[in-house]
Amino acid sequence: MRVLETVARHSAGVTDAEIARQTHLGTDRLTPLLRMLRREGYVEQAADGSYVTGTALSRLGSTHGHDQALRTQLQHTLDRLRDSVGAAVYMSRYVDGEIHITQCADSAATPAVNEWVDFRSAAHASAIGKSLLGQLDHNSRRDHLARHKLARLTSRTITNERLLLSRLETQPPTVPVLDLQEYAVGTVCAAVPITAGSTVGCLALSLPVRHAHRLRQAADRLNRGAAPVLLSLAI
Repeated sequence: MRVLETVARHSAGVTDAEIARQTHLGTDRLTPLLRMLRREGYVEQAADGSYVTGTALSRLGSTHGHDQALRTQLQHTLDRLRDSVGAAVYMSRYVDGEIHITQCADSAATPAVNEWVDFRSAAHASAIGKSLLGQLDHNSRRDHLARHKLARLTSRTITNERLLLSRLETQPPTVPVLDLQEYAVGTVCAAVPITAGSTVGCLALSLPVRHAHRLRQAADRLNRGAAPVLLSLAI
């Protein structure tokens, strides 16, 4: 955000050297950050090499049509992540006590998982659900599980509430949550948290089980690629 604020203050453009001076960021951090901001359309580079505000930042910074602009920007990012990780990618939020899949990027080559059981009723079995529940406090988790019973969806599904709560408590926040055929036979998934303010959310991906050997690498790449999503939500 400091980089964007610096660029926004200089309507005539600002050099990377001046951005570095004002933000106290070294070249090793600033260069890839500016590259990401250019790719996402938040800044543009003028012919003289200076940086100016990009169209994406202008759209998101406007109160008129902000919601649609945010959805469009997020879809652009999800599509790019889908192609980068080679898997269907999902964005989800926990709102009013329920799980909501808000956006998805899939394709013929990277199909979305078949939602054979409503995700709202399968938080205990899905990577999305466990990532979202893991960001709640203990009482909120208990409340959710009291409203949605732990049904056995596959032979791998955790149906013991005490065991599930224990695993949620011990899940490191920086480590992707995995679903190894717990929600659906033939599908593996991973999810990473994207908490923006008080909103609980996550990014997730799904793969056919024949590509399970790629799951951890894809999850790590998804985690590294989450920054543009967080940035869009913060603007």
